[in-house]
Amino acid sequence: MAEFSLSLNDDQQQIQKWVHDFADTVVRPAAHEWDEREEFPWPIVQEAAKIGLYGWEFLMNGFSDPTGLTLPVAIEELFWGDAGIGMAIMGSALAAAGISANGTPEQVMEWVPQCYGTADDVKLGAFCVSEPDAGSDVSSLRTRAVYDEAKDEWVINGTKAWITNGGIADIHVVVAAVDPVLKGRGQASFIVPKEAKGLSMGQKYKKHGIRASHTSEVILDEVRIPGSFVLGGSQRLEEKLARAREVGHTSQKQPAMATFEATRPSVGAQALGIARAAYEYSLEYAKERKAFGRAIIMNQAIAFKLANMATEIDASRLLIWRAAWLSKNGGFTNGEGSMSKYKASETAVRVTEDAIQILGGYGYTREYPVERWHRDAKIHTIFEGTSEIQQLVIARAISGLRIE
Repeated sequence: MAEFSLSLNDDQQQIQKWVHDFADTVVRPAAHEWDEREEFPWPIVQEAAKIGLYGWEFLMNGFSDPTGLTLPVAIEELFWGDAGIGMAIMGSALAAAGISANGTPEQVMEWVPQCYGTADDVKLGAFCVSEPDAGSDVSSLRTRAVYDEAKDEWVINGTKAWITNGGIADIHVVVAAVDPVLKGRGQASFIVPKEAKGLSMGQKYKKHGIRASHTSEVILDEVRIPGSFVLGGSQRLEEKLARAREVGHTSQKQPAMATFEATRPSVGAQALGIARAAYEYSLEYAKERKAFGRAIIMNQAIAFKLANMATEIDASRLLIWRAAWLSKNGGFTNGEGSMSKYKASETAVRVTEDAIQILGGYGYTREYPVERWHRDAKIHTIFEGTSEIQQLVIARAISGLRIE
């Protein structure tokens, strides 16, 4: 078990500086342009791939850190640069996490690298869970996977919604119902390559924030994939289904939930990076902006806002680091992963709104970045489990009761 420490080791400090420098010199100068274009920032992702920031080796290095802190630290810096571009760079990680959480070691080695490609041939991954009628309620997925025993193939039909990298990804990790009667316990994850016949992109969403990140529907129409493309393998799936069919057996984790549980501290770190960017910017602005003959930070109304912003940001980081450490050292017992994501995402929304208030009219214009940060922050209270879902997870954990 790794020792918990609030001091980063030398490697983590180097990674923190390395990502911060990239965010400062490459990401931030491009942020406004790609937000306005609402297009996937291929040139920036390719730059990230060239230095090793976008790639499965970096992700695996982060996953293997026994302290759990490497990924949250790196993600905070990247999203301090820009959340839309940050999501474009980190979006494939959710697919990789889905494979790692549910696949066999052989499947992880085969498919995770294909979510990234190489520096000369960048690839993307997409994790496909949500549907038009099933967002937070992942137990009600309608996408269905049926096994064709004669051909040893899975046939998948359904529509996925709000999918990061959806339709443009080279590897889609699709969560589908195998036995709908079992709801969440009757689901499995499947590898669906981009070239699979019947896979297509539906509508591309025009979003409030993180607009450089590609988000769309994914349509699966009689998609056929080899039997070996079920994550975990057919035998393990059959054993899982058999246990789930036993009366009263409810302990089996849903494939989607296993992935989201593992990534919640990282999602919290995304929100933290946005909040910190807005706080730092508004702090400097408040020191320089003069009103009534003095810097506006000399007014308690402004100074106390900034004091609260700094306090909430630090509190969020502590929760994220604790959750990240626990994810590698004993696991969550009281919903700590959900606490970190809930606190950081709500903090990011409040901090960015206060940053706009401090800048006044300037903060409301697109000439200044705080309005973009405010738009980018909001999604973190919604995706990968809404704030209300995080509260539900925490309430169930601390009570031991099935609160609905």
